[in-house]
Amino acid sequence: MELYLTKNFKTRGSKTLKVYLKNGGYKASKKALKKMKPEEVTEEIKKSGLRGRGGAGFPTGLKWTFMPKGNEKPKYIGCNCDESEPGTFKDRQIIENEPHQLIEGLIIGSYAMGIKACYIYIRGEYTMQAEILQKAVDEAYKENYLGKNIFDSGFNCDIYVHRGAGAYICGEETGLMESVEGKKGQPRKKPPFPAGYGLWGNPTTINNVETFCHVPHIINNGADWFKKIGTEKSAGNTIFGISGHIKKPGTYELPMGYNLKDLIFKIAGGIRNDNKLKAVIPGGSSTKVLPAGMVDVKMDHDSLMQAGSSLGTGAVIVMDNTSCMVRVGIVLSHFYRHESCGQCTNCREGTSWIHQILLGIENGRGKKEDIDLLLDVAGNMEANTICALSDAAAWPIQGLIKHFRGEFEDHIKSGKCTCPESFEI
Repeated sequence: MELYLTKNFKTRGSKTLKVYLKNGGYKASKKALKKMKPEEVTEEIKKSGLRGRGGAGFPTGLKWTFMPKGNEKPKYIGCNCDESEPGTFKDRQIIENEPHQLIEGLIIGSYAMGIKACYIYIRGEYTMQAEILQKAVDEAYKENYLGKNIFDSGFNCDIYVHRGAGAYICGEETGLMESVEGKKGQPRKKPPFPAGYGLWGNPTTINNVETFCHVPHIINNGADWFKKIGTEKSAGNTIFGISGHIKKPGTYELPMGYNLKDLIFKIAGGIRNDNKLKAVIPGGSSTKVLPAGMVDVKMDHDSLMQAGSSLGTGAVIVMDNTSCMVRVGIVLSHFYRHESCGQCTNCREGTSWIHQILLGIENGRGKKEDIDLLLDVAGNMEANTICALSDAAAWPIQGLIKHFRGEFEDHIKSGKCTCPESFEI
């Protein structure tokens, strides 16, 4: 799997500070700290139209304005590098190739919001990536790009690399904060929201890795430059990760709004073995599947929402005509059943029921009414829990039944899988 980067991530391979500096690294943070006021930095990010790249797509600059001003309490940044969504692997690539870019984005964000400490919460399984990141942090401290009086500006900033322990739920912002505090990683009820009550009860802003990595480029090149890329409501470029039954899986940096069909057939080389395309999950496992006839769509928040799915993390999972949609549902529901923290009844019981019903259909015990039962259970899981994991488990099942109900019915009628090729490696 390769990394194909074009515009923002042009300093590819900048694992070391020496290479990053050679390619213009830390110029943006120096510019921000020495030539701009904090509110000017926030306004530039707001003006750029940068939306969070972690899934929700919330405007980044607007989120930064929620940080209280004139508050004597400590304030924090939580950088979400948990990245446990199946099909998602772009943050891993950034950390492996561009750790200093993330550090610089965190410095600028901290300065804009008056924050002195950042916690990068990195997925527990990312052992090598955590080591690369820690080495980059150490390099930055050694050269006084972190610590006290950065660039002789009077601004202090510390970054801590905090390794998780392998729980998907800690990718949810309040679950992340609970884990950083040393507690069980279970999401908190909201309100209060992190900007008012975050880490250790203090104001906190949570953004993901890629979001912070765009910040130095916006400061260097200006908000207007960034807005010229992408679409009116989804500005800039982003990293799409594509995997599955594809000839050239990998991560590709492209403008927001890039056509999904072109991404599959022009950029990623088309379907393996020249098979026919059957379905695509466009934004990670929690987004609704699109059948082959609906992939001529722009990869941005609004276009995919109109198509009945969502951009999510931009993690494209491609499935060819050998794929069994019932089996897809089993694999996804097993993951969410395993990763539910168990706090909420709808999620704890709903994820289990969905998985069991799908197993029954796959193993010849299914009944016709099971399909509507799946939709009923999924419907009761939506918007009824503390966090969105329950929704994330329900949406894929709803999408699969909406577009491939006939395949579910065929499984039940025949009492066996109608796509035996899907079990072949």
